Amino acid sequence: MTRVAAIDCGTNSIRLLIADLDAASGTQLDQVREVQIVRLGQGVDRTGRLDDEAVARTLAVCSEYAETCRAYAVEAIRFCATSAARDADNATEFRASVRELLGVDVEVLSGDEEAALAYDGVVRVAGDLATPILVADVGGGSTELILGDASGVLAARSLDIGSVRMTERHLRTDPPTAAEVAEASSDVDRAVRSSQVPIGDAATVVGVAGTCTNIAAYTLGLTAYERDRVHLARFDRGDVVVSCIELLHMTVERRRAIPFMHPGRADVIGGGAQIVERLLANVEATVPFVVSEHDILDGIAWSVARPLG
Repeated sequence: MTRVAAIDCGTNSIRLLIADLDAASGTQLDQVREVQIVRLGQGVDRTGRLDDEAVARTLAVCSEYAETCRAYAVEAIRFCATSAARDADNATEFRASVRELLGVDVEVLSGDEEAALAYDGVVRVAGDLATPILVADVGGGSTELILGDASGVLAARSLDIGSVRMTERHLRTDPPTAAEVAEASSDVDRAVRSSQVPIGDAATVVGVAGTCTNIAAYTLGLTAYERDRVHLARFDRGDVVVSCIELLHMTVERRRAIPFMHPGRADVIGGGAQIVERLLANVEATVPFVVSEHDILDGIAWSVARPLG
């Protein structure tokens, strides 16, 4: 077994996985799996820069993660950053601070790298799903669409649409107006059409990351978040669409009253829900929607274990 740490730093959240991995058998034993909402990408779409307070919040969590990695005696760490650190003019300073805290470079992933890691993280635990599989990773700043089968990734694209971006760009009223919803829908539809990923070919859609797992918990009617019930839960498309529309049109106060909803996600999940709803509008009505708790974070961890193992 090799003990590794994977850190995924996105626009809205930063996540840590510490796991013991056996590359020979494919065994994974999680030791720590943690997520904190830091909103690193706050305002990046408008200003092109990382906000000072957002950076401070994120670095404070990085310091905590560094302590956790030391406590668990990890053998290697990989820190991957996606949309916010890729887009901001002042991202260099942020990456230098992370290196000082954790002793590793921040890797800003290309779209192809993100796709391969996300797909790997999902298919390891997805079981016997009909292929091609469309993995939809709806983040805060971007959405990754990855279509693949048993041979690997067939097509992939990273789109500049995410829960935070959609909220900041369009959904400024609480609850959003019909005009704002229409503008956001058009924005998402344009991005999906431009992706060149043939999502209509999907036989299964697998949603990953916080937007999708929270939509799943809401659709299941959970009163508290239950990871085991959410992981690999299977839904009819229509039920998920209803949940997405309800979440989109709720007030932020009403979303915050949902027992499992993190306060830092409540104000932006409507934007994420709209992305999921528009994606599902482009697949056949009979195609199931499956939610996975394993995602790019697991792919990052395995990418460390393979060379070490």
